[in-house]
Amino acid sequence: MEMIAVTNQQGEVIRQDLLIQAESLHRSLRPSIPNPYLEAMRAVFNSGAEMSVAMEGDQLCGLVVYRITTNTMVGKKIYSEDLVADPKAPVKGVGHLMMDYLKEVGKQRGCVSLELESGTQRDQAHRFYFKEGFVIKAFGFKQSLID
Repeated sequence: MEMIAVTNQQGEVIRQDLLIQAESLHRSLRPSIPNPYLEAMRAVFNSGAEMSVAMEGDQLCGLVVYRITTNTMVGKKIYSEDLVADPKAPVKGVGHLMMDYLKEVGKQRGCVSLELESGTQRDQAHRFYFKEGFVIKAFGFKQSLID
């Protein structure tokens, strides 16, 4: 199994075939991604995000959308917006491979931490994150600006 970049560091799509292949799995995590998918994802990439996928041969087993940011709280960090493994993947360890990939990208780019948010209902994901060494550092709050 290997990680393959779908975008480059500038957010340009370099593997449109894999982006197209990723849509179904990505929508299993984020069903509200607007249509058309490619256009919606290009807007995300244009705002600084990148995407990579976990592949076993020609089968997509997982995907991660992430960005490198700098803030006043922690400094430079790699932030995972979306991380999803296909539960039907023919191999085990997809989530761990993606985490190792994010850690390596973060280290290569001078980040001091890897961070993510996870919906409160995602108990299985939380167990995985704890097993991977994550700690809860804060509560995330949201307020809609749409009436």
